[in-house]
Amino acid sequence: MGRLFGTDGVRGEANADLTAELALGLSVAAAHVLGEAGSFEGHRAVAVVGRDPRASGEFLEAAVVAGLASAGVDVLRVGVLPTPAVAYLTGALGADLGVMLSASHNAMPDNGIKFFARGGHKLADELEDRIETVYEQHRTGAPWERPTGAGVGRIKSYDEGFDQYVAHLIGVLPNRLDGLKIVLDEAHGAAARVSPEAFARAGAEIITIGAEPNGLNINDGCGSTHLGLLKAAVVEHGAHLGIAHDGDADRCLAVDHEGNEIDGDQILAVLALALRERGQLRENTVVATVMSNLGFKLAMEREGVGFVQTGVGDRYVLESMKEHGYALGGEQSGHVIVLDHATTGDGTLTGLLLAARVAQTGRSLKELAGVMERLPQILINVPDVDKSRVATSAELAAAVTDAERELGATGRVLLRSSGTEPLVRVMVEAADIDQARSVAGRLADVVKSALG
Repeated sequence: MGRLFGTDGVRGEANADLTAELALGLSVAAAHVLGEAGSFEGHRAVAVVGRDPRASGEFLEAAVVAGLASAGVDVLRVGVLPTPAVAYLTGALGADLGVMLSASHNAMPDNGIKFFARGGHKLADELEDRIETVYEQHRTGAPWERPTGAGVGRIKSYDEGFDQYVAHLIGVLPNRLDGLKIVLDEAHGAAARVSPEAFARAGAEIITIGAEPNGLNINDGCGSTHLGLLKAAVVEHGAHLGIAHDGDADRCLAVDHEGNEIDGDQILAVLALALRERGQLRENTVVATVMSNLGFKLAMEREGVGFVQTGVGDRYVLESMKEHGYALGGEQSGHVIVLDHATTGDGTLTGLLLAARVAQTGRSLKELAGVMERLPQILINVPDVDKSRVATSAELAAAVTDAERELGATGRVLLRSSGTEPLVRVMVEAADIDQARSVAGRLADVVKSALG
C-alpha cells in the first residue's frame, strides 16, 4: 500500500478513493494513536470534528464520528467551520485530537481528512506513519480493542464553536476596520458564515460573493483559485480591497482597489513589516517556501528582514517556525501562519490582519504590496504522469540543468510532484516573462515525455 497521507492529510475522490470505510478505519486508528494520552482512569479522550460544506462531507463526517466513538472517544461536532477553526477549538477546548473533513481548494468531488494533535497542531510524519501502521494492521485482520457499554464514546454538537472562534479572531486584531469597504469571496466554502461575521464585527462594510454553499458549488469558479469574480466585484463596488478564501479557508489571497491580485508573498511582505513595527516579528525573520517569488526574498533583504526557506507545504513552514521561534511564515498560495494566534494557516485571520494594516496606515493595499516587485514566474501543472519519478529521471535532470544554464543568475527552475493532486508542477522564474514562458513550456513537454 502506498502512503495514504500526502502533504495535507489524506485526500482523494470521495466515495471512490476516500470511502466511508477508509474514513472510519483511519479515525479508529487515530483514536488509538492520538487518544491514548487522553484516556486514563476516570477520563476519556475528546475529539473536535468539523467539515467544509461538500455533500460528501456529510457521510464522511458520520463515518469519522462513528469510528471515534466506537474507539471510546467523546466527540464534539462543530459542523461547518474552517480548518483553522477546528485547529483553534482543538487547542482551546483541551481536546486530544481534531479532525477536519475537507479537500481545501480541490474541486467538489474530492474530499479529505486532516488530523490535529493535542493543542491543534498538524501531525508530524512519524504520527501519520503510526496511524497508517495501526490502520493497516487492523485492515488485514488484527482485531480492534472495542469498548462496550459505558465505555463507548458520546457524541454531541458544539454550536458554541462558531462564536468562540469569531471572538478569537476579533481579539487578535491590533485595530478596527471602520471606514473600509471590503469584498469577501468565500468560495462557497467553510468560511461562508464565519468570515463575513468577523469582518462585520471588526467594523468593515462588507459585500459578499461565493457565500451560498449548497454542497455542490464549493470552489466552483470562485474563491482563491478563481479570482476573476472578486476582481470585478471590487472595481464595481469601489471597494478598498477584496479577500478570497479557498474551500476550507486556510488560505487568503487579496485584490487591491484597482482589481490587481495580491498573492501570498506580497501578503507576507506586508504583514512582516507590520509585525516588525509592533515589535512582534521574532528574530526579525519570516519563513517561506522554495516556491516564493525571488522578488520576495529581494524585498526582505532590502528591508532588513531575515528570510528562511523551506520545502513546499505549510506544515514545513510551521515546523521551521516552531523549531526556531519565528512568528510569521507562509506560502505564495496564501497559506499564512501567524504563530502567536494560530497553529495553522488561517485565511480569515490573514485577511483581517491585512485589512487592519490598510486601516491603520491609511495607505492603499496596492501601495503597501508595492514593497516587493514580483519577478515573472510561470507555473505549469502537468497531469497524468508518474510523479514519483520526478527526482530519479535522468532525462528530466538533464533538461533542468540545461534550463538553469540558460537562465543563469537571473532566474531559477523548480520541479516538484504535488502532494495533494496527481500532477507535477513546473515553475520557472526569469527577469523576462517570454523567456520564463518558453523555458517552462519546454520543461513541461519533457515532463510529459519522460514521465508519461
